Amino acid sequence: MDFGIVELSRLQFAMTALYHFLFVPLTLGLSIIVAIMETVYVMTNRPIWRQMTKFWGTLFGINFVLGVATGITMEFQFGMNWSYYSHYVGDIFGAPLAIEGLMAFFLEATFVGLFFFGWDKLSKVGHLISAWLVAIGSNFSALWILIANGWMQNPVGAEFNPMTMRMEMTSFTEVLFNEVAQAKFVHTVSAGYVTAAVFVLGVSAWYLLKGRHTELARRSIAVAASFGLAAALSVVVLGDESGYSASHTQKMKLAAIEAMWETHPAPAPFTAFGLPDQEARETKYAIEIPWVMGLIGTRSLTTEIPGIEELVHQAEDRIRSGLIAYDALMEIRADLNNVSDAARAQFEEHSDDLGFALLLKRYVDDPREATEEQILMAADDTVPTVWPLFWAFRIMVALGFSFIGLMLYFFYLASFKGMKFPKFALRLAVIMIPAPWIAAELGWFVAEFGRQPWTVDGVLPTALSVSSLSVTEVAMTLAGFVLFYTVLFIVEMGLMIKYIKKGPYMDVKETDEWMDVHRRRMITVGEPDAIATPAE
Repeated sequence: MDFGIVELSRLQFAMTALYHFLFVPLTLGLSIIVAIMETVYVMTNRPIWRQMTKFWGTLFGINFVLGVATGITMEFQFGMNWSYYSHYVGDIFGAPLAIEGLMAFFLEATFVGLFFFGWDKLSKVGHLISAWLVAIGSNFSALWILIANGWMQNPVGAEFNPMTMRMEMTSFTEVLFNEVAQAKFVHTVSAGYVTAAVFVLGVSAWYLLKGRHTELARRSIAVAASFGLAAALSVVVLGDESGYSASHTQKMKLAAIEAMWETHPAPAPFTAFGLPDQEARETKYAIEIPWVMGLIGTRSLTTEIPGIEELVHQAEDRIRSGLIAYDALMEIRADLNNVSDAARAQFEEHSDDLGFALLLKRYVDDPREATEEQILMAADDTVPTVWPLFWAFRIMVALGFSFIGLMLYFFYLASFKGMKFPKFALRLAVIMIPAPWIAAELGWFVAEFGRQPWTVDGVLPTALSVSSLSVTEVAMTLAGFVLFYTVLFIVEMGLMIKYIKKGPYMDVKETDEWMDVHRRRMITVGEPDAIATPAE
């Protein structure tokens, strides 16, 4: 087994996923914000809201197109770099991805065209429906993709068939309502909503600092702060749900995130700061907050959270059980037409641990020939590298709470201080624009890196999932993807900056609507109203 190919394949998928995820959160959030703005326009008939919808909709469109371009290659990689994974679990993993394409992506792609080209061809209500269908389609896409990913984290509703040597679905309902998938979905889309809210807030703050498009900027801040505060609170609450789910579905990931080497008496403390040392199996300079981890992870004061050392011993036991299943599987495969009842019963009794026996293939072709030392090494392989998980999680959480503070402050100013925003707050909003992307990428890293050494947790090791490629082939495609995606990212940034600097504009219909409102205001109060002028 060439681990150069494995690591390069992992790096390639990580890089393409990282680039793709730069576009996804903003698409999820902006689609909702734009639909909210158009709803206000339809309800009030005020041209400023139409202007806002079209301006933020333009930025959504740029991001949407480049998100699609970077996302298409993700699915092709399963066949290119992870062909054995696709063969082994394709019946389960492929189903939600197929539904995503048929149900969500086609819906989103169809109505995004109507949104951009239907302003003068559809009624106001018809165009509003198109905007909401784009938003619903975007979020449905996330749902089905995260159902597929959630199954990799918690493989329910499927079992291994020794006759076909593949995982096969036994319950689509269990796959659909997988607790990990549902928690990941609501947490991920809420993070996307925060990303879009911070983006809208930051760009609007920049306009106010420059003294441009002030009415649009103030209203956009009001929408972003209200929407963003609800989303930021949801991220924290739903992140807690993900932690609780991990306490009984991915115990090793949770222990690694906390650098919890030994099992603590319940309730376990939360380590706010420390320097994990994986070789010494200790966390130096640890600052612990009593009880917090126990309450988050188990929602009780009496349930223990197992530490890394205890989980390694459990993995060793499961490897030995998996060897029994592997031996029975080889006996079944030796003569498929005359499978003994004893071999079948033995396999069924230990089949849940077959994946742990496959960890030994890193060291020996036939796991049954593994030495005691190799079994211990394979058990130790179930521990991911702790320090990056430990710090990635804490930085992500710190940023999450900072978003709550930011949104709460701007919500207060917008709601109770007449939208009077101090310059320091506006500058802070501009500086914070990149922060939600950092948090989102760290969240993705924690979810995926924390699952190692598994592609499908407890079922299929990552090392067995790759295609039969050479190191040169993988390295060349990795370089090509990085170069291509970097170009797309530069294009995205260039277009975004161009249209932000250009700012919103009024078309003929919007100008006519503004003049009509302006005349009615003058008749009513005898002076011009305070809405945006065509010059702005």
